[in-house]
Amino acid sequence: MHDTSLDLLITEFLEYLEIEKGCSFLTTRVYRHYLNRFHNWLSENSPTTNPEDIKLEDVRRYRLYLAHFRNRNGVPLKRISQSYHIIVLRAFLRYLLVKRDIPTLSPDKIELPKQNTRSVSFLDSEQIERLLNSPQISNEIGLRDKVILETLFSTGLRVSELVKLNRDQIDLKRQEFGVKGKGNKPRVVFLSDTAVQWINRYLQSRQDHFKPLFIRYSGGINTGKDGEKMRLTARSIQKIVTKYAKRCGLSIKISPHTLRHSFATDLLIGGADLRSVQEMLGHESIRTTQVYTHVTNRHLKEVYRTFHSRK
Repeated sequence: MHDTSLDLLITEFLEYLEIEKGCSFLTTRVYRHYLNRFHNWLSENSPTTNPEDIKLEDVRRYRLYLAHFRNRNGVPLKRISQSYHIIVLRAFLRYLLVKRDIPTLSPDKIELPKQNTRSVSFLDSEQIERLLNSPQISNEIGLRDKVILETLFSTGLRVSELVKLNRDQIDLKRQEFGVKGKGNKPRVVFLSDTAVQWINRYLQSRQDHFKPLFIRYSGGINTGKDGEKMRLTARSIQKIVTKYAKRCGLSIKISPHTLRHSFATDLLIGGADLRSVQEMLGHESIRTTQVYTHVTNRHLKEVYRTFHSRK
């Protein structure tokens, strides 16, 4: 007999994701939230919560519940968020079938709703130049911010990867360094000549011996644990990018991820192949990287209209 306590099975699934799949704490926390929502709904709307008794009709009614769901402020779930709930549920059911040999509803019977084509926002070369040149480098904060912007555009790093960088992991001579991205997947990241010059200038200006590459200059100084408490947070990086986007007059909403999109788009427009860009971004699947083909297709259309002889 299987222990079919849904609570216990959800916990075991999350442990499996963390240990076997290398998922981050943030990922498993989100998965727990989605699965707990399904468990709570099932407890209130079904005579049993045994996995063996989950039917396709239950999933259909649950999807209807998600479509009608409103939070305390009356805001509905976005369609993409509804899809994530179902994606996580399918992954859980597959775990029960394959890893635990528990006969439950086949996840293949659950269809995902079609999504609108995902669009990405990016900056063109003129906008990039305006943004990168907007910090005033005459002081330590401005110089640090300049290096943050240059590094984001040069590497395509996620903001979570950027804030974890330490001074000793940057190889300025080889113009590269290693990072671990989502799922602890390692990859090599490359630096442009310009980024190397600015990082080198920034490090030479530093009077401290703190380990983090990017540190804060506000608040008290905490020298414990090699200055770990001085490390900038992801939220701080977001504020820095937003600050300079406003300063240089960019009308679109800018985030650190916008620079990641701009990095990928710049490579593809320059002639890089999709598989190489996938590796540089640290995408698990080429399908994730293919979102950028819509961007470059628009660029090709502009080239066509500019240079084709038949106007």
